[in-house]
Amino acid sequence: MSIEDIVLDHDGRGVSKLRPHVPADFCGRAAGLVLDNPGTAVIVTGFYILKAAAAETDGPPGAIVIGDALQTLGYEVVYVTDRYTTPIISGCVGSRARVVDFPITDDDASKRFADDLLAELDPSVLIAIERCGLTSDGVYRNMNGLEITNYNARIDHMFTGHPNTVGIGDGGNEIGMGNLASVITTVPTLVKIPCVTTTTELIITSVSNWGGYGLVAALSERNGRNLLPTVEAEKELLKRNVRLGAVDGMSSKSEFKVDGFTLEENSRALERLHEYLAERGVSA
Repeated sequence: MSIEDIVLDHDGRGVSKLRPHVPADFCGRAAGLVLDNPGTAVIVTGFYILKAAAAETDGPPGAIVIGDALQTLGYEVVYVTDRYTTPIISGCVGSRARVVDFPITDDDASKRFADDLLAELDPSVLIAIERCGLTSDGVYRNMNGLEITNYNARIDHMFTGHPNTVGIGDGGNEIGMGNLASVITTVPTLVKIPCVTTTTELIITSVSNWGGYGLVAALSERNGRNLLPTVEAEKELLKRNVRLGAVDGMSSKSEFKVDGFTLEENSRALERLHEYLAERGVSA
């Protein structure tokens, strides 16, 4: 059983059909890229749910788990999102990390903001987890193909040209899925119009949060130190996300679920990653 097997278990969307087109150890490769580039890590997340007019519970928890692990390893962490997710990330991380509210504006202004932010932060690595990405027609679309451009900051421009980037996604419309854009369209259960924004490394996963946990498990294995949160801490993080306004992406409701999975169902992936590390002698 590998980290990749764990994060792709209970695949309800068919994202596993992309597995032959990515490296077998995609979590490990992403962890290697991150560890090879110490310094400042920019973590991008936030997916707008049209029906609820709110951000979803998949993404921010995984981003925070990654950020906490990287801070433990000595990275400076900066979260970048937009106005629909900024209150959620800020409410969870408090003063322990900077949160940048990327404006929702036109393409030219977005490029200027991205360039200025990159110049200011000089990030060594960028990580996007469950962040809607631009399609070939220059707009943003949800899993149903409905356009959500007016509710989505064009953070993709931070990834264009940067040499050290990681994308984490579960449906085909997230930043990083551009790596597999031509393949995604052949899987009927994934999006019909995929994201075209590419990343250096890509993590595919049944639920994007699980892919974030998989990245942290791979970082842990390479450092000989378990950097994952406890199951109880992760449950509390998810609850806090909901209390701060996040909704389940499947139901569009304010409930303690992620992509339709209950807290207990969701926690099983994290439990199995802890078991994986314990079997290899990696402890906190």
